[in-house]
Amino acid sequence: MNASDNATQNLPLVRADSHLTLHYRISLAINGADVISTFGGRPATLTLGLGQMAQPLESRLLGLSEGQSAAFDLAADEGFGPRNPDLLQRVSRSTLETNGAPDTTYHPGEVLDFAAPDGGRFAGVVKEIDDAGALLDFNHPLAGQPLRFEVSILGVL
Repeated sequence: MNASDNATQNLPLVRADSHLTLHYRISLAINGADVISTFGGRPATLTLGLGQMAQPLESRLLGLSEGQSAAFDLAADEGFGPRNPDLLQRVSRSTLETNGAPDTTYHPGEVLDFAAPDGGRFAGVVKEIDDAGALLDFNHPLAGQPLRFEVSILGVL
């Protein structure tokens, strides 16, 4: 064993409750298009286990060491789960008016924000719109997408 092996062995490892500073990139496996990337900008900081990153992505970080880089290919149902057809919901025109500004014109592809019964917020993407209402998709936009997740761990506390 040489000195560099010993130094690598003493670096902190990512645990389920670690506070991290890292660069990361999520890209579409189909065409390589970046969805989000901190490379070339400010690194991200997060604490694992608090829901700041999707759990399947967090789990890929466990056991990595400070200074380590890695890349992971995630199947379509891994990163943000499979698409759920039950999350395609038809809402009435009155629901749209209650949750939006008066006289708003909606278009397919738009993201609409709704009040949740618990006081929170949730968003849906307009798939279809007509005089009676709209078909909204409440799936995560990356659900059902094969992804590539690349990380460079800068610091572990």
